[in-house]
Amino acid sequence: MNWWTRILDFISPRQCVVCGCRLAPTERSLCSVCMLHLPRTVYQFMPDDNPMAQLFWGLAPIERAAALFDYEPHSEVAQLIYKLKYADRPDIGEDMGRLMGNEMQMAGFFDGIDLLIPVPLSRKRMRQRGYNQSERLAEGIRQITGIKVGSHVLKRRHFRKSQTSLNRQERQQNVADMFLLTRPESIRGRHLLLIDDICTTGATLMACVEALNNAENVKISVLTLGMTKK
Repeated sequence: MNWWTRILDFISPRQCVVCGCRLAPTERSLCSVCMLHLPRTVYQFMPDDNPMAQLFWGLAPIERAAALFDYEPHSEVAQLIYKLKYADRPDIGEDMGRLMGNEMQMAGFFDGIDLLIPVPLSRKRMRQRGYNQSERLAEGIRQITGIKVGSHVLKRRHFRKSQTSLNRQERQQNVADMFLLTRPESIRGRHLLLIDDICTTGATLMACVEALNNAENVKISVLTLGMTKK
């Protein structure tokens, strides 16, 4: 933190997005206490056989899958993701991306990954939000791992309606043929890591996997910030 940021922080103290406590100069969007106590899934230590990976079994071919946090409605993780998406806080995405990068890297989760693919937003959502939260997560991961971000490999065709209130079958129907692979030649023969903020039923991620598999000889893995706890 530079001197000008320290002055601004003194005038208008930064607060932890989870507990609201004042942040120390070396802390970013989360305080150290919240950083330590948010519920980890530890899926990265069993990346091909965990509750998230099992969502894809028999439905979409993936190499490995993990989420950093368990997600429950009205929880601290839910509050964190809500502010990332709706409170004009893209900085939370990069901070959490760096955290994901550090914690997943220790387990070797990024071994062999060639490119990070953030799940794209529709044009309408981009206009409303001003940024893609999945792209901010991917950027944070890039800062730790050095793996490039492929922001224009996938395109969302249109926005139907939010997945929030839909059941599993409705979610799958809502995202069917939703994503378009725009640059198949750029990912040929590469191992791709899909990045998103949350996995609930896996419907959106499966639709992305289906689109990416139109490229030749690709491998696909999946990483999200949170996964809905069953």
